[in-house]
Amino acid sequence: MLSNRPRGVIYIGVTSDLLGRLSQYDQELTKGFVTKYGCLLLVWYERHDDIEIAIQREKSLKRYKREWKVNLIEELNPTWLDMRDVFQDKDNPFQPRFKPKF
Repeated sequence: MLSNRPRGVIYIGVTSDLLGRLSQYDQELTKGFVTKYGCLLLVWYERHDDIEIAIQREKSLKRYKREWKVNLIEELNPTWLDMRDVFQDKDNPFQPRFKPKF
C-alpha cells in the first residue's frame, strides 16, 4: 500500500518487483493514480510466493472499508513511515491470517 501522507490517500497494487515499481513512480515514468495523488510512501506490504494468490489478496484488500485498511497499516507501521529502507530487511511482516479459497 502506498500513501501520500499519514491517513491520507491509500493506493493498493500488486507487482513482482516492488522496488522497481517504486522507482518508476518516483521518476514519474507511469501516469495514473499514484502520480495524480502523490502516493509515494510505501506504508504497508505483503509478499506472496504465488502471483495468483497475490492478485486475489489485492482484490480482497481493495474491497475492504477504508478504516480497516488504516488499521491494517497502523498495526505494522503506526507512524506511516516510508518502509522502503526496511523492505529488504523484513522477509514478510504480514503473517497471513487467512487461507485462500482456491
